[in-house]
Amino acid sequence: MDNHSCKECHEAIYEEYEHSAHSRSYFSDELHRAVADAVSRKRYDCAPCHMPAASNRADLVDGKARPDSRDRRQRDGVSCFFCHTIAFVKEAHRFNLNLPARQAKGYKPSLFGSLENPDENDKHSSLKSPIYRANACKGCHSHKLNDNNVTIFRAMPPGESSESCIRCHMPKVPGGVEKMNKRGRTEHLSHRFPGIRDADFRRKGVAMELSLKGKELFVTLENKMPHPLIIQPARAKYLVIEVFRDGKRIWRNYQKEPSEDRQGYFSAQFYKGGKEIAIPATATSTKVHNLPGKSRVTLHYHIPGLRPGDKIRAIFYIRPAKAACARAVTLRDAIWSTPLKVRSEELVVPISSK
Repeated sequence: MDNHSCKECHEAIYEEYEHSAHSRSYFSDELHRAVADAVSRKRYDCAPCHMPAASNRADLVDGKARPDSRDRRQRDGVSCFFCHTIAFVKEAHRFNLNLPARQAKGYKPSLFGSLENPDENDKHSSLKSPIYRANACKGCHSHKLNDNNVTIFRAMPPGESSESCIRCHMPKVPGGVEKMNKRGRTEHLSHRFPGIRDADFRRKGVAMELSLKGKELFVTLENKMPHPLIIQPARAKYLVIEVFRDGKRIWRNYQKEPSEDRQGYFSAQFYKGGKEIAIPATATSTKVHNLPGKSRVTLHYHIPGLRPGDKIRAIFYIRPAKAACARAVTLRDAIWSTPLKVRSEELVVPISSK
């Protein structure tokens, strides 16, 4: 079944899903398509996670087929049907793989979930499965290594279950799972999967504190999330620290690019033969400046000429496509290069400061 067929019964969940990252595919996600095409115009290695419902997934990976916008199973991205037919997660060194259940031909399909006593309907059977609390996210969101054994993505440490993913990215919201709501359920797990596009969600993930000791500024960042601060290799999170006097900026923690501030710029850099590259598929080594999950770090900045009354403003941003990535591929939509504010704090230098 395609995504739209789910709308008949699950109208609210369908609307949530349509606004989620899971609904985007090779055809609707410009950054993903640009990176995938930069890696190869023949093979689509991303298919296992980004086009899992495709009936010719093996051919896409092997280069025997290319993504076809006329195929609804390919357009659906991480589809409702695929996610709810996961029967087993195969764990492996390079990446994990979601394996769907075999469906009996001629019978309505069986869909899995985590509801107690799920409703029956004429389109599919509903079964409770422990997969959705323990393993559903691990198939795609655990890790990915390239052909040179370089980690280009890791969101979950080995042995971690999907419980923490669901707790944050599928919060409980009012309403039942079905339009008819036969059992009178009062809430369901959101299928909007909030992430970096949600301002409140971004803010909850990071805490920031400013303190002064003379002309020395200390910025404490706390990663409140269970996973590392930076996961996707295209992204960057960074500090912009500015000092204002009489409304005029007199100091900043970098000259042209935020990446100049090595301690306040969090990203992954990839290298091939000692030379930095933006697309990590062929990288032979990597260097990551990151903040692990549930950890904190204090950064130290010396600000010369600081005076009482000066205002210090620190803003922590995330950029969906860091500058190096944006230069490597063509991205028409400004959303990829527009910084999104995570947290901001201000501090006025007290009179007693020396």
